[in-house]
Amino acid sequence: MLKKIKSLSLALPMVATAFSVTAEPLTLERIFDDPSLAGKAPVQLKFSPDGSRVTYLQGKTDDYNRYDLWEYNLKDNKNRLLVDSAALFSGPENLSDEEKARRERQRIFGKGILEYKWSKDGKALLFPLNGDLYYYELASAKSRKLTDTEAFETDARFSPKGHYVSFIREQNLYALNLKTGQEIQLSKDGGGVIKNGMAEFVAQEEMGRMTGYWWSGDESKIAYTRVDESPVKEAIRNEIYADEVKLFNQRYPFTGTDNVKIQLGVVSINNQKTDWVDLGDDQDIYIARANWLKDNKTLSYQWQDRSQHNLELRFYNSDTKKQTVALTETSDTWINLHFDLQFLNDKKHFVWASERDGFKHLYLYRTNGEMIRQITQGEWVVDSLKGIDEKKGIVYFAGRKDTALESHLYSVPLFKKGEIKRVTELGAYHNVVIAKDNKTFIDNSSSVNKPGSAALRKINGEFITWLEENKLDKSHPLTPYLADLITPEYGTLTAEDGQIMHYRLFKPTNYQDGKKHPVIVNVYGGPHAQRVTNSWRSKNLYFQYMAQQGYVIFQLDNRGSYNRGKKFEDVIYKHLGVAEVADQIKGVEFLRTLDYVDPERIGIYGHSYGGYMALMTMFKAGDYFKAGVSGAPVTDWELYDTHYTERYVGHPATNAKGYEASAVFPYAEGLKGPLMIYHGMADDNVLFTHATKLFKQLQDQEKQFEMMTYPGSKHSLRGKSVQTHLHQTITSFFNRHFNVE
Repeated sequence: MLKKIKSLSLALPMVATAFSVTAEPLTLERIFDDPSLAGKAPVQLKFSPDGSRVTYLQGKTDDYNRYDLWEYNLKDNKNRLLVDSAALFSGPENLSDEEKARRERQRIFGKGILEYKWSKDGKALLFPLNGDLYYYELASAKSRKLTDTEAFETDARFSPKGHYVSFIREQNLYALNLKTGQEIQLSKDGGGVIKNGMAEFVAQEEMGRMTGYWWSGDESKIAYTRVDESPVKEAIRNEIYADEVKLFNQRYPFTGTDNVKIQLGVVSINNQKTDWVDLGDDQDIYIARANWLKDNKTLSYQWQDRSQHNLELRFYNSDTKKQTVALTETSDTWINLHFDLQFLNDKKHFVWASERDGFKHLYLYRTNGEMIRQITQGEWVVDSLKGIDEKKGIVYFAGRKDTALESHLYSVPLFKKGEIKRVTELGAYHNVVIAKDNKTFIDNSSSVNKPGSAALRKINGEFITWLEENKLDKSHPLTPYLADLITPEYGTLTAEDGQIMHYRLFKPTNYQDGKKHPVIVNVYGGPHAQRVTNSWRSKNLYFQYMAQQGYVIFQLDNRGSYNRGKKFEDVIYKHLGVAEVADQIKGVEFLRTLDYVDPERIGIYGHSYGGYMALMTMFKAGDYFKAGVSGAPVTDWELYDTHYTERYVGHPATNAKGYEASAVFPYAEGLKGPLMIYHGMADDNVLFTHATKLFKQLQDQEKQFEMMTYPGSKHSLRGKSVQTHLHQTITSFFNRHFNVE
């Protein structure tokens, strides 16, 4: 059975092999037609509450986009299928517009079972499918349908003790008693512009908050948001498909305009009465997070002002209705949100993450707001809090203490000073999931040319077993190409303010002394992203392909990007496209020192913020970048949303010059070399208007450019046919303009 699962899609390429391989060139068709080459792997790996099972979603052999629910049982060391999604529903899936948008925000793509939840007792699993909810019982190995309505149920989960299943239906919050089957409607006025228990657009897209409700631990009450969208300007958005144009009246919070009006309430399960939390006189605010304390009566919520300069962790006593501010974070630029708040079972302490010393670190607090100690410190960042063993007094976290290019699991004492110990091995990037008993963890590790192995380990790092060894053998589809895979070079450059930037460089496979090669600078360059890591990304295969065509591929994480501390990020505040462009120019100046680089054939390619960067560099630094491909670019920051844009550029009313200078239009006259712009024509994130507005300006200025549009495609341009065509188009563009045959 384990071998069968490997062949399904877990068998991903490893670098080392015991047998020789005949080199065979990659093709674009093969890269985007074969999910195993693209790094297809199981997703949403989770421990059962007792730690005896690891569950995950896995694509089918004949349809990698349809996912089933599987388990790896640690008692018998076997993989087995738990739920075949096609056996429950096999036709075309019918989803609400809200669910489609929610999946787009979550970056979840496919069909079948795409989300699932464990009950606290580990006896059952819950998952949505085709707009209804299903309950899978491990003892009987059977699934039953919990809802069967014309309406769609979303954001479903078990209550903390497993007696209820909660969900959203028609913009109202419900709880279903699993024993009696009775549905309890907890809010009544949802519909139209009113949404109960649902995360608003910017919460989903920009805050990473995908829900609008939270159970208390004793199941007696639920905190939830009530969102009134009426203040948000209604815009007509079109989605252009191959055979039709769809028009949507969408309430989109363009930067500088009104946000939703948000309320926070606590509803009783017994009488369905809601008590509303006093959020203060300022109504133009964000509710970033909410969590219950272990006493089951105190709700914590994170209040953030519109400027995002201030964040308060507030405690609301649902019995007395009194509030306190446990702590306050302030910044002259912006505050990065996180999920690293955990309340201890002793009901006296909690752990919190802060960037107050310039780097994200962990802090120990008492619940009265008194800070006890800073748990971690140094000029490196904590990625996330992974677990707390209160009995042993140990905190487990993911961080970059040893290198900015890899994420590792570390342990550190909770209550007293002590040594930080690295648990995972250097030389790979680790994404870990720790069991609730803090005895074992799932170690998903990869490196730049080694995707997707998953091991079960003891909490000290000791190997227990492979969940998927992902061993490369002769039958693996990537094996014929191994001899031509390039190991990129890593290095650093110094920005004009003295800060260190990391780069990654793929040399061409036909490298010869004295030969000059063209370069593609692949860029993202925006905040909350990092491209130069020692980790596997499916995009690497396209870089490998282009290196086989004779290109040098270069990536540089400029200032403004993530995981390097606040000083590294803050240089972009209120003026985007300045420091980032200067840093990418530094990268080209470095490339020009390499004797195998042709300085007259250096191009740039990026998507989203990277598309914006491709435009800004082509317009402002045409002597350095001779050709460019801009994908789904932001062109005018006044067309983007409030929470993201105002975080970095401020409010248009107070930084009008910054908005004008951060747009691409003032610099379009500087375009010298060939430029191609592509965009999905149904993009609801970076609206197609960004592209059409630039098309018009370039045409008015009689500037020649190329464009490629994709009917029906969203921001991510999913699908193998679209991806294959897109990368054929990018490759053809650079080949034509750089005279590569």
